[in-house]
Amino acid sequence: MSTVQEVRVMVEEGKTKLIAGLVQKALDEGNGAEDILQSMIDAMSVVGDKFSADEIFVPEMLISAKAMSLGVDVLKPHLAGDSASALGTCVIGTVEGDLHDIGKNLVAMMLEGNGFDIVDMGVDVSPEKFLNAAKENNNVKIVALSGLLTTTLPKMEETVKIIKDSGLGVKVIVGGAPITAEYAAEIGADGFAKDAGSAAVKAKELVA
Repeated sequence: MSTVQEVRVMVEEGKTKLIAGLVQKALDEGNGAEDILQSMIDAMSVVGDKFSADEIFVPEMLISAKAMSLGVDVLKPHLAGDSASALGTCVIGTVEGDLHDIGKNLVAMMLEGNGFDIVDMGVDVSPEKFLNAAKENNNVKIVALSGLLTTTLPKMEETVKIIKDSGLGVKVIVGGAPITAEYAAEIGADGFAKDAGSAAVKAKELVA
């Protein structure tokens, strides 16, 4: 097995203590930083698929995301320009009135692991704050809205509308326990994801 393939396995298995040294070894052997990064992105895609299929759960997914993050830290000085965030920027947050962030954090990790630059707005984010972030950050392609409470669904709808009416042309993806594909379509969102793994897949589809 090549060192780059070993890196991929290490990320899949969440070997946080070994990953940085192995990434450095792969670089020392002359492997391109982009190739090593791609192997880690591929690993996180596998992790996302397993999570969606209930083969692994939140702790395993978090540890793989942590391994990926540690590996990327080693690669950053070697990556040309913005190749680490080649898919563009994603603004993500939990909608106004909702303080839940575990699902949102998982989605942010998965999107970052799949090549997006992440602007995490946190929780209880107003429609105006989402819009301003989409305007002010570089190369924003997607705004991702999370909500766990049915009481905050009107704010999610308002946020989708304000972003769509702005003419910025960014895609909006929504998710959370009470959200369905039908509701997402009804409020004008471009996509819906039931979990972090499918969020990464949908986000990549939307910017393809």
